[in-house]
Parts: sequence; C-alpha cells; structure tokens
Amino acid sequence: MGEDRGTEKRVDRAHKASTVVFHAFDALERDVLGALSSMLPLVYVIGPLQLLLNQIPEHPLKPMGYSLWKEETECPQWPFWSVILPPEFVAEAKERGKIVSWCLEEKVLDHPSVGGFLTHSSWNSTVESLSTGVPILCWPLFGDQQTNCYFTCNERGSGMEIDSNVKRDEVEKLVTELMDGERGKKVKIKAIEWKKLAEEATGPHGSSSKNLDNLVNQVLLNNN
Repeated sequence: MGEDRGTEKRVDRAHKASTVVFHAFDALERDVLGALSSMLPLVYVIGPLQLLLNQIPEHPLKPMGYSLWKEETECPQWPFWSVILPPEFVAEAKERGKIVSWCLEEKVLDHPSVGGFLTHSSWNSTVESLSTGVPILCWPLFGDQQTNCYFTCNERGSGMEIDSNVKRDEVEKLVTELMDGERGKKVKIKAIEWKKLAEEATGPHGSSSKNLDNLVNQVLLNNN
C-alpha cells in the first residue's frame, strides 16, 4: 500500500508539471510512452544519457559526466568490481578484484572483458547495461526493480533472473549459462540488439537527440 500511495503522489505531481523528462529511449518504452503522452503535457524521452554525452564535442564540463557521486576512476582496469560484498570476501579477492564505493559503471560495462552484469535492476543500471550491450543477471529487491527485472528477462530478452531464494549452486549455474549456455547466447544477441537501438536513438538524427534539442529550445529557452 505504501508503494501504491507513493506512485499515486508521483503521478499527481507529473500531471501538475508542465514538462516531464524520462531517462529512456523511444524503442525501449514505446507502449508506455504512448500512453503517458496522452495523459501528460510535454513528455521528453532523452537517453541513454551517457551515449548522448558522448555526442557532445569536447567541453571543460564533459569530464564530469552525469553522476553526482564521486567516482573511483581506476575500477575499469580490473576484471570484476563490487560495492556490496562482505569484508571476508574483500580480503580473499583483494589481488584479483577491486572493491569500490562508487564507480564509472557505464565505463566498466563498456569494457570488452565484461561478459555479464549482476544487478538489482535499478532503472539507471538497466539502461546503462542496454546501452553497452551487456547481458544482465537480475537480482531485484524492492520498488521498481521487480518490474524492471520482469521486462528485462521476459519482454526484452536481455537478462536472466536469480531466484529470490539465492543459493550458491543456483547462482553458479546461472552465471555458467549466461556465459556459455545456449540461453546465454540468445540473451547476448538481444543485448546487442538493444545496444544498437540505443545508439540509433542517441545518434545525430535519433529520437533522443531530437527530444533533447526540443527540450532545450521549447522549455529551457522558452522558444515556442
């Protein structure tokens, strides 16, 4: 019930707003965006943000990226990384992995040695994985994560879900299947297809690029 009331409040605020901006791209949420466009005033879909940022010519502010957190920039040099592992694992893996508080996630995912992404399925992580073509192992916990996981695994076909009753052997089987199994091959193909669609959306004539231009011109610059 608490989640339902929170959703109702967000929808109510959206109805009162003059403009609503979503971090997505048209092909990713076409049906949902079509419905929202009939309910809300101006709807702009601009994303994936990192791919849009890559289109911007060199600028003094560009190295800041779009993250508000202080990022540890050395993490892409390691084959795996984590922010949630227990202390005993840190000691065991300190020569083979990098444990960080916050990382350049999109740069890690874009590294050629990364073959899969274990995530709780937050929206930003979902979009970042799609934009880099990395298949997902979904481990949702709360909020919108279950919904994101469902669409990743069942509608988009770019991920596999870890059962909520997490067991070591089951996780191992899923990782092996994702990396080397037949189902994993299909998931990887889908992930690459979504990457291509994300790149198209953020290209010079793509939907997200056009939406960003319209947002700046019509809203921020007040040009009607």
